[in-house]
Amino acid sequence: MIDLEGTRLSQVEGELLKHPATGGVILFSRNYQNRDQLTQLCAEIHACRNPHLLISVDHEGGRVQRFKDGFTLLPAAAWYGEQFAKRPDKGMRLAEQGGWLMAAELLVCGVDFSFAPVLDLGIGISRVIGDRAFAAQPETVAKLAHAWMQGVHAAGMAAVGKHFPGHGGVEADSHLALPVDTRRYEDLLMEDLRPFERMIHDGIEAIMPAHVIYQRMDRQLAGFSQFWLKQVLRERLGFQGVIFSDDLSMTAAEEAGSYAERALAALDAGCDMVLVCNKRRAAENVLEALSDYNDPAAHVRLMRMHGRGQVSRQNLHLDPRWGEAVTALAASDQQVSLDLDLE
Repeated sequence: MIDLEGTRLSQVEGELLKHPATGGVILFSRNYQNRDQLTQLCAEIHACRNPHLLISVDHEGGRVQRFKDGFTLLPAAAWYGEQFAKRPDKGMRLAEQGGWLMAAELLVCGVDFSFAPVLDLGIGISRVIGDRAFAAQPETVAKLAHAWMQGVHAAGMAAVGKHFPGHGGVEADSHLALPVDTRRYEDLLMEDLRPFERMIHDGIEAIMPAHVIYQRMDRQLAGFSQFWLKQVLRERLGFQGVIFSDDLSMTAAEEAGSYAERALAALDAGCDMVLVCNKRRAAENVLEALSDYNDPAAHVRLMRMHGRGQVSRQNLHLDPRWGEAVTALAASDQQVSLDLDLE
C-alpha cells in the first residue's frame, strides 16, 4: 500500500498503481481539496485495476481525521468513553452512530475503509495514543469498539483494529522512536489483549500490529514477529482476517533493516499487506523487491476490505440516520492537540 503526492493522480503514480505488487493506496490530508475532488481521485485510482485497488485513510476522529472541510468533524474516541461513563447505553449508541457516519461519508466518495478503531488502552502513559483510545478499562474499550464497528458495518465498510497487542503501555511514539514494553505476557493477556480478543470474536476484518517491542516475549517489533502474528494472533486468538503492517517508514521500523528487508520481514512474519508512506523512493524499492511475491490466501482475505453499499451524496444527506448522527455528535468537544499526519 503506497501514498500519493497531491490531489490528482500523476502519470508516474498511475504507472506505480499498475505494478503487480501494489495492492492499495493510503490517502492523507494533502490528497484532499474537497469532496468532488476526492470522489474523482478515488474513481481514477479504482479505474487503474480490476478488481480495483483498495483505498484507505486514517479517519478515526479527533486529532486523526484527514478530511475535514465538507466532512463531519468526528469526536475523538475518548469522548465516547466519557459518554459511556455517564450513561453506558447512550455511549454505546453514540459510538455506533459515529462509526456509521465516518464510514458512510467516506464510502460516498469512494474510500474503501479507514484504519480504525484504536483498541489500545488509554491509561495515561502513551501520549501518541491519548484520546484516540476509547477508555482505560479493557471491557469498556471492547464494548464501545464493538458498537462503533456495528455502525461501520451497517454503512458497508470493514474495520481495522490497531495497534496489536496494545500500544497504550509505552510512552515513546513509534513515529519518532523505538518503544519497548517490559510487561509480562500474562499482564498483556489480562489487559491490552482483551479488546482485540473480543473484537476478533465479533468479526473484525483486519488488525494492524504496533511498532513496539515486547521484550519479554520477542526481540522483534510486533509487526515483524512470528510469535505475535502467527502464534498469538492467528493460532491462539483464531484471527482469520487481514493483517496490515503499520507504516514501514516510521522510525521504530528502522530496527528491521532496509525498506525491502522490512517489507519482506513483515510479510514473512504474517502480514498480508505492508504500508510504505511518505517515501516515494522507498515505496519503489519495496515494489521492486516484491515483484515476484504472491500469497493467494492474503488476496482472499483482502477481498473483504472493499467498500460495499455506496450511495450518492444526495441520498446520504436524505437518510434520516445521517441527520441524527450529525446532531448527536455535534455535542462533542473538538479538541485537536496535535496533527498525526505521519501515521
